[in-house]
Amino acid sequence: MTKKLKQMPKWLNGIVNLAFYLCLLAAILVVLQVFVVTSFRIPSDSMEPAMLPGDYILVDKCSAGARLFDVLSALDRKEVTIRRMPGWRDFKREDVLVFNFPYQPHRWDSIAFDVMKYYVKRCVAIPGDTLEIRNGFYRIRGLNEPVGCLEAQKGIAQLPDSGVPGIVMGTYPWNEELGWTIKEFGPLVVPAKGQVVKMDFRAWLLYRSLINREQDSHLRVDAGGRVLLGDSVISEYCFCENYYFMAGDKAVNSQDSRYWGLLPETFIVGRAWRIWKSEDPEDGNMRWKRTLKRIE
Repeated sequence: MTKKLKQMPKWLNGIVNLAFYLCLLAAILVVLQVFVVTSFRIPSDSMEPAMLPGDYILVDKCSAGARLFDVLSALDRKEVTIRRMPGWRDFKREDVLVFNFPYQPHRWDSIAFDVMKYYVKRCVAIPGDTLEIRNGFYRIRGLNEPVGCLEAQKGIAQLPDSGVPGIVMGTYPWNEELGWTIKEFGPLVVPAKGQVVKMDFRAWLLYRSLINREQDSHLRVDAGGRVLLGDSVISEYCFCENYYFMAGDKAVNSQDSRYWGLLPETFIVGRAWRIWKSEDPEDGNMRWKRTLKRIE
């Protein structure tokens, strides 16, 4: 009996140590997922061939800075302030980014943060770029190199100007006077933080949802063509945040910036880095050749 009593503290000590290390491991995993890397499953084919439905990807959150915000308030759909920690690189053209979809369902005139709704697209224009689409091909002014998935752009170029059933030709900002389509679009200046734009009717069309969110106010145009922010007439505006233009690699089947507009930087989760697992959604079989494939 005495021997059993002496052995009990060692047994309890082992349980306590195990519980401690399990809690420590759980805390490390949470920190890694919040600040360093996280995983997402690709549900659609909008990023083929770079990513396929059933791919599980690792997303680098730390190189450009992980985000900090009140998750509970975001889950309750309340307004939250999103801050980004320091990183060692900026988001670049051709980066494949995971982000929170920035607009409300069926209301692309109002930016809203949905912490449970994620998209993955390729960045084709960064803050300060001037983007155009000519005959279906993306062009950045001053840049001779092509951007985006060229094969998909070739497919858009072959579409008749009148369009075909199943493909929406009209685009953001959905204005008949501009007449922008997925074949002929822009020029569109992608705002950078601190960049000043002249405010006129065209700027109001392109940037009203961004400015409304930044200022928590209402941007409008009066009968005389003047742009008003609240009750004040403004002739120019200085942006408070960086924005990006995102595109799907499978352009004919991608709900991207051509349709809903520009992406605020604070909505970006991080850069898609590698495929760590891939399952065929039809039969559940592993696609081993895609395991640990780098996303380019």
